[in-house]
Order: sequence, then C-alpha cells, then structure tokens
Amino acid sequence: MSNSASVAALVLVSITSLVVGAFGLRLSRTMSDFYVASRGVGPVLNASAISGEYLSAASFLGVAGLVLARGVDMLWLPVGWTAGYLLLLVFVAAPLRRSGAYTLPDFAQLRLESVVARRISSLLVVAIGLLYLIPQFQGAGLTLHTLTGAPSWVGQLAVAVVVGLNVLPGGMRSVTLVQAFHYWLKLVALLTPLFFLLGTVGVRAANPEVGAVFVSDWVEPLRGDNALYLTYSLVLATFFGTMGLPHVVVRFYTNRDGRAARRATLVVLVLLSGFYLLPVAYGVLGRYVASDLVAAGRADSVVLELPSRVFDGPVAEGLTALLAAGAFAAFLSTSTGLVVSVAGVLSQDLVSWGAGHRQGIRAFRLSTVVAVVVSLLLTVVSAGVPVAHAVELTFAVAASTFCPMLLLGIWWRGLTSVGAVAGMAVGGGLSMGAVVTTTFGIATGGWFGVVMTQPAAVSVPLAFATMVAASLATRSRTPEHVARTMVRLHAPEDVALNRGSFHPERRHT
Repeated sequence: MSNSASVAALVLVSITSLVVGAFGLRLSRTMSDFYVASRGVGPVLNASAISGEYLSAASFLGVAGLVLARGVDMLWLPVGWTAGYLLLLVFVAAPLRRSGAYTLPDFAQLRLESVVARRISSLLVVAIGLLYLIPQFQGAGLTLHTLTGAPSWVGQLAVAVVVGLNVLPGGMRSVTLVQAFHYWLKLVALLTPLFFLLGTVGVRAANPEVGAVFVSDWVEPLRGDNALYLTYSLVLATFFGTMGLPHVVVRFYTNRDGRAARRATLVVLVLLSGFYLLPVAYGVLGRYVASDLVAAGRADSVVLELPSRVFDGPVAEGLTALLAAGAFAAFLSTSTGLVVSVAGVLSQDLVSWGAGHRQGIRAFRLSTVVAVVVSLLLTVVSAGVPVAHAVELTFAVAASTFCPMLLLGIWWRGLTSVGAVAGMAVGGGLSMGAVVTTTFGIATGGWFGVVMTQPAAVSVPLAFATMVAASLATRSRTPEHVARTMVRLHAPEDVALNRGSFHPERRHT
C-alpha cells in the first residue's frame, strides 16, 4: 500500500497547525498573553483546547493498544482520565483561577509564602513535563515508522520542530487556538474510520475463525498476578493525577474567572466522555482482526493498522491517512501544552526576566527551545516503554506531589511550607523512582517491583499523610497571610474583599 496519502496528511496537519498558531502572534504582546492568554479565553474554546491538549498519544494510540493486549482491565484508563476532571471541577478549578497565578510554583508561593516550596514545585513541573513529553515523541516516531518505515527519530524530530514553531511566536495565545483545532480533528479522525470498520468487521464476525476476542483472561477483570493492587493503584493515579498535571492546570489560569473555569471543566467532561469511547472500540476491533500485533510487540499501532487489515486500495489509504493526521495532532497538541508549562517555569525561575515585558518574552522563548531539545534527547535514550504506561507513571508522580499540595492548600488552612515540601519530597521521590526504573529499563523484582510498576497506591497516601503530619508538627510555621489567601481562593471575584496584592509578574518585589 502506498503511504503517500498518510505522509501528505502529516504535512497538511503540521502546516495547518502553524497557520492557526500564527494568529496568536498577532494577539500576543505581553507576558500575560504568553503565559495565560491574558485570562480571556471563553469556556467553550477553553474546553476544546483543554481536551485537545489532554488527549495525548496515550489516548489516541495507547488506550487501544492496551485494550488489545490486556483487555477489560485497561478500561480504567479512559474512565480514570475522564473522572479526574470531575475532581478538578469540584475541588480545584475555581479556586485555582482565583489565585491569579501563572504556574503551579506561583500558586505554591502565594499559598505557602515560601521560596523553597516554589523551587521544589518548579523542579517537579519541569520533571513531570519532560517525562510526559517522552511518550509524545515516542508516539510520533512510532506513527511515522508504522506508516513509512522511517527511523523513529525522524517522527520525533518532526514533532519537536513543529511544537517549537507553534509555541515560540505567541505562547499560550497560539497554543489555545491550535489545541482547540486539534481536538475536533482527532474526534473526526477516529470517528470516521470507525464508522466503516464497524460495519465491515461486524459482517466478518460471523466467521468462526475470528474468535480471538473470546479469551478468558482478556474479558475477565483482575485475573493476573497482583491485579487487585495494580488496578487500585491505577485508579488512584488517574483520578488524582489529572489535577496535578502542570500542563492541565495552567489552562485553568486562562479562564476569565472562577465561574468560567467551572463551566469549562463541565464541557471538558462531556467532550472527553464522548472521545474515549472510540479508542476502546478500536482495541476491541483489533482483537478480532489484528491480534497478532500483541505477539509482535506492536499493539500501540493497532489504530493505524486496522484500515489496511480490513480494506484495500484507496479506501484503506484514505482512512489510514485520516488516522495518521489525528495521531499527529495528538502528539502536537499535548506536546505544545507541556512545552508551554515547562517553559513558563523555566523562564520564571531559571532565566532572569529582566526589567520588562520584552525580556520576559525573550526568556520564555529561550526556555521553549531548551524544553524541546532536552525532551528530544531524553526520548532518544529512554527504553521503549508502552506509550500509555509511560503516561500512567507520570500521572502517578502528579498524584503524589501536586495533587496533595493543591487539595490541602486550597481546603486546609493548616498546611505549612514544611509540610508541603516534605510531602512532595516523599511522594515525588517514590513515584519518580518508579518512572526512572521503568522508563530506562532498570529491572526490579518482588513486591518492590510491583510497586515500581504502579506506585500510586503507596505514594499518594504517603504524600498526604506526610503533609498533614509535618504541618501539624510545624504549626508555628503557618503562613502569615493564610486567612487573606483563603479569602482570595474561595470568595467570588465580584465580592469586594481584601485579597492581597500578589501578582506573578511582581513576585520579586
């Protein structure tokens, strides 16, 4: 089968993304534009952008691959990734927007009044962002290799270049428009081929030879070793990890106010719920017609290979090209969001802003280049971990660090900087160790190896417990202005109250 249509689709998506992002350059003039789109993004546009950013390589390719390989147990992934936004809606969205922060380190400094807490938060944002970028670049290499046979580094480099060109001109302004476009492209890219595949495979299902789907350990949950622990750990990571992902949280700063943040989150729940039905269906179809991909170690490519397994000629080429366009959009949208969040922290804390807006924008752009290059290098040296599992581990880090800090910081005035730092160190140390051992292929065995595979069931409770215990032990270190900060986080914006003067652009004054 000719791959010219697929290659053309990838080029078209890249060019269109750059053109859409160029509109952001016309609107971006200040640091607020670059970091939070001047907090002027409406709920529907923001929800589309959040969904486009959130639906990454793991969602587009990885979920289907894991459902194909491991069956019903993997349904917790789309359920957990969607349910995480419900927790965001209830506990975090509005207070986080009212904080007035640009980044998670900004929030840490506002709430905890500690430079050390800010520095630890900055390091964690960079670590989570870089680790999350690795599976995006891996997925891009896999896509181009599946379609053309080109080396994986070609696809990884192509995504890195397009992402950098998208972020550099207009920051968050550019990224918002591009990510909203990508969500609808990904939805159409999965929905259209599925319409054709379901009809054709449904007819073939009468063939008794197509029975690979009816395997007991595939359709029955909790059948493997340590399955109960692994399932609950996965649930914890996905439910609580969403609110701790820097590239997700940063989008809530772009809403007009707390009420708009809640409305955007509600729309996100609807958009994600509809989308996640699709990769699951691809995984089930793959079990019927492409079960050999599991033994070949290519389960992550099932979405891209299904059309050629069912159709021939122009139909197969056209549907594969559409899926390739959607997959490339998934890598681009998530990668751009991650680069914005990492570049924002790098430019704030590791590169001097200088005296004004121009210096701040220059620092942001320099940080963008650094984030892209370092992520690309890490992707090249990392082991070939399945895309979705790499993302699971990153969720575990977010759930073990920023999630406790946000929940306790927003809802418990007793949290101290010592407690927050201790909790992030304990939860982050254990979960980050799991990421490193898995990503770089360091073998572990026994129960320790099981925990390293899915650390959240241990690391999340430990992080919460450490933050509470250390805060209770250091009550004298309660932030001086905590009462005023709690008013700022919880009182509606239209109520005239003393909310303090904190602003992320004046944090050094």
